[in-house]
Amino acid sequence: MTDAQDPVGRAIDAEKVTAWLTENVDGAVGPFTFDFITGGHSNLTFKVTGSDGSAFVLRRPPLGAVLATAHDMEREHRIISAVGKTDVPVPACLGLCEDDAANGAPFYVMDYVVGSVLHLAEDTEAHVPDQAVRATLSDSVVDVLAALHTASPDAIGLGELGRKEDYLGRQLKRWSTQWEKSKTRELSTMDEAYAGLMSAKPEQHYTGVVHGDYRLGNMLVDPAAGSVEAVLDWELCTLGDVLADVGYLLNNWAQPEDEVTLDLSTFATAAGGFSTREALVERYMEKTGFEVANVDYYRAFQNWRLAAIVEGVLARYMQGVMGDDTVDLDNYKLRVELLSAEALRLLA
Repeated sequence: MTDAQDPVGRAIDAEKVTAWLTENVDGAVGPFTFDFITGGHSNLTFKVTGSDGSAFVLRRPPLGAVLATAHDMEREHRIISAVGKTDVPVPACLGLCEDDAANGAPFYVMDYVVGSVLHLAEDTEAHVPDQAVRATLSDSVVDVLAALHTASPDAIGLGELGRKEDYLGRQLKRWSTQWEKSKTRELSTMDEAYAGLMSAKPEQHYTGVVHGDYRLGNMLVDPAAGSVEAVLDWELCTLGDVLADVGYLLNNWAQPEDEVTLDLSTFATAAGGFSTREALVERYMEKTGFEVANVDYYRAFQNWRLAAIVEGVLARYMQGVMGDDTVDLDNYKLRVELLSAEALRLLA
């Protein structure tokens, strides 16, 4: 395994982090072992195991991260701590270190939650073979999202997390700017979708905490009970139009009969047995009391937004700054084209 695949040696100063954990985290008993869990373009996550077998999770920014606002450990720690006051299951935060001297970058520590992550259809088949459990899990996913969206940001201490008004307007401006800066070619579907999104932008009726990346791949689930045990990856969280999360979830909720060009196996729900997208929306409305009449707009917005994000990643690969020259660039290009075309279809 290369350093890029397992960055423990470069991301964790074992001696200094051990000293900090022992002094600042109740129940932490060294020496510790550190195992890389996940990272990529996101913050890096490590499992920390103490000499007594107790386990924690440590999160820190990516190696060489220069955009501090995109990898703000204090902000992420504050969000999870606040959301922990609601019925949304999140790991308990155990400590925050903002002193770069301790590990070269800020980090925070939280409980280690046992559960399965369902990224792909094959993960579902392996971990949740019972179709009845998949149906129960569908309800849990919706109920947790409803709990998040009906929580008062002010009441849980997140009222100042960001601007609450005109979420869609702000997002459209941000990602259209990013598209113009990073696009590797002209793509009419992106321009047409942007124009359609601007002209059809709905009024923001329901304001709350927006997770920003709410999907099964960012959850730990109990494969026996069919319940969400923890929602992870809060770095894109902000305040705004909560229906944006609904659109994003539906885009990642593939159904076996879907006619799409993208490989269905890349969606955990394509294994079958999960609730339909229509049933998800019905349950969400029942649990929140919110009316979801124009969900296709939010799905279109999220497809267009993701296309802009993927194009940015493509551009960085083409510039050679991602440290990997084996990536299939044509696949990234195709994904942007399919996402933007799907955005147009949904707008129509």
